[in-house]
Amino acid sequence: MGQLSFFSAETEEPAYSDLAGLLAAHGQAVRSDSGTRVSIVVRDRWRAEQIVEEMRASGLDAEVTTSDEGTPLARTAACHELDALHLAWSAGAVKAMPTGWIPSYRALRLWVIASGHSDEGRYQLGLDPHAPDTHAALATALMRVGIAPTLVGTRGHSPALRIAGHRRLVRLHEYVGPPPNAAAVPDWPPADIH
Repeated sequence: MGQLSFFSAETEEPAYSDLAGLLAAHGQAVRSDSGTRVSIVVRDRWRAEQIVEEMRASGLDAEVTTSDEGTPLARTAACHELDALHLAWSAGAVKAMPTGWIPSYRALRLWVIASGHSDEGRYQLGLDPHAPDTHAALATALMRVGIAPTLVGTRGHSPALRIAGHRRLVRLHEYVGPPPNAAAVPDWPPADIH
């Protein structure tokens, strides 16, 4: 089988709805009178910088800053363009995945950038420990794109969807494309599994 000449995430135009990938992870959408702000605290500076780059590619004002704990934080400016995303991912005051949501290629890439990491020949996509009702629904959403995960870590502070097996890992890599920079390589879905 020949190598693909392009990756799925590179074939889509950036859209506001791509930021759903951050909400699938542990990102937050907060609504105020001035609009909705999407933000996410990440463990590595490269993640925050890449997320902001993706936010800007969607036409949003965004910045990298630091959380109160001193951790990198990527966030948009508050704007009404993200109000629909906030509404779709909220059930009252609680984060909820929209019924039937299927991650776009770019949303899945943002999810990987925000919370993905290698796990001894497998791959994990982090979930929001404060939104446990989204975990099973997000596993189903990944199945809709042909990547069947296993839900792990639900009793701890690091719930995740674990992806294992050659075919699933290759499919994930095909969806999200190559790592955005050298710093991302150790935590990126591998292109070739042996």
